[in-house]
Amino acid sequence: MGYMVWFLFLISFFFVFPAPSESMIRHYKFNVVMKNTTRLCSSKPIVTVNGRYPGPTIYAREDDTLLIKVVNHVKYNLSIHWHGVRQVRTGWADGPAYITQCPIQPGQVYTYNYTLTGQRGTLWWHAHILWLRATVYGALVILPKRGVPYPFPKPDHEKVIVLGEWWKSDTENIINEALKSGLAPNVSDAHMINGHPGPVKNCPSQGYKLSVENGKTYLLRLVNAALNEELFFKVAGHIFTVVEVDAVYVKPFKTDTVLIAPGQTTNVLLTASKSAGKYLVTASPFMDAPIAVDNVTATATVHYSGTLSSSPTILTLPPPQNATSIANNFTKSLRSLNSKKYPALVPTTIDHHLFFTVGLGLNACPTCKAGNGSRVVASINNVTFIMPKTALLPAHYFNTSGVFTTDFPKNPPHVFNYSGGSVTNMATETGTRLYKLPYNATVQLVLQDTGVISPENHPVHLHGFNFFEVGRGLGNFNSTKDPKNFNLIDPVERNTIGVPSGGWVVIRFRADNPGVWFMHCHLEVHTTWGLKMAFLVENGKGPNQSILPPPKDLPKC
Repeated sequence: MGYMVWFLFLISFFFVFPAPSESMIRHYKFNVVMKNTTRLCSSKPIVTVNGRYPGPTIYAREDDTLLIKVVNHVKYNLSIHWHGVRQVRTGWADGPAYITQCPIQPGQVYTYNYTLTGQRGTLWWHAHILWLRATVYGALVILPKRGVPYPFPKPDHEKVIVLGEWWKSDTENIINEALKSGLAPNVSDAHMINGHPGPVKNCPSQGYKLSVENGKTYLLRLVNAALNEELFFKVAGHIFTVVEVDAVYVKPFKTDTVLIAPGQTTNVLLTASKSAGKYLVTASPFMDAPIAVDNVTATATVHYSGTLSSSPTILTLPPPQNATSIANNFTKSLRSLNSKKYPALVPTTIDHHLFFTVGLGLNACPTCKAGNGSRVVASINNVTFIMPKTALLPAHYFNTSGVFTTDFPKNPPHVFNYSGGSVTNMATETGTRLYKLPYNATVQLVLQDTGVISPENHPVHLHGFNFFEVGRGLGNFNSTKDPKNFNLIDPVERNTIGVPSGGWVVIRFRADNPGVWFMHCHLEVHTTWGLKMAFLVENGKGPNQSILPPPKDLPKC
């Protein structure tokens, strides 16, 4: 009889108290500390998370909630951005300093609290103030819900590979000197693969080693955390299958070279198809404009089990620095999966047609002796963005006047031959100007590179949203002809897009996330110079379409 009562109790318990949901709350603690670090045969103190460079990888599952307590033990103001996380209604956790939050001051603490709603794949996190993201960065891996397979053959193993840049000098000194002079900052001294450059001239440093077994398939989660450079990624004698970019699945395609811009992530399958050996891995810059870059190739090795460490490494040549055709072939191959389970929900009717020029300019700077009284600046629609002294999102939420205006121009103030020809006046306007969007409005945005000073590829990152790349081309965008060739069926969906050097790209998105959302070039030098703006997305109807109230521990300015 007792067993029967116990059985009935259990049955009633599970009906009254259903099984707990799949999603979890995951806690992380980031102690931001200085750490003396040696690279390129020289040492310097760097800002790190938990003393690690690169910082720790965060692991979670789709729909999990993350609580990440950041404790600032260094002398710098600090904030952390969770790059590519939608932050649905939780703009307070997005992280760009003076945009969604005041920075975490020395000795202070802030807990980032957000849910990974409807996202799975590889994203990343980095400091979002000054040039601290030179060393403060790491991967954010969002696994699918339990029991949900990848839409490609299940890999045997997964590896995170984060690409970066390294300066022997203090990066804050480098950008401060550049701003004082009005000229461009010094380029980095080396590129990094998981925090190591590999052997470089006059410095026999150890490189990263990726150990593999013959016949096994590896999912490589690639992140470009470099400050200022697009990179090519190759492995000697091996072909990749690209399956995801920016945490969105793509139609798989094969390539021997991946192109990845700062801010972007790419997942590739690598099958260890060789019987044995060591194979060179290269990360090298792509630059097809007359701009100085760090031309040092970072190297690592794919090391098959059973191979002697004294075995010679099988080599590969990185692509030429200006290999535009290789870059274009990669970019043109990217298509959304657009399956029943993972549809490409491209907006087809558009409420806001925007045309933004992105590029450089020249403003007067009497104290800039090296720049002959001028300073290089950057702008969107000829507006060089001025960072406010307090954060934009709290100013919007609490209706604080005088912090920003909502008159950002939807078109360039002057029409000229954007991609070629010279302009007589290279000066820009300055201001903290936002563009206002009603909740759920659909947006088409043309991003047009300008040839002012020099054309250049700009990896533009939009916070708070994914968008679809519906078209791209060289020269000036033609609003009559070019839309006829738009891909509205399976365009790639991402959060960071490369505007081609001397060309244009068109993106579409739905403004279904209320808040203030930063959009900027992910070349850190261009962001510093003012190539940035923000969208103010208004609340919709009711609480589910409105931004949540700010957390109690939100930092103050």
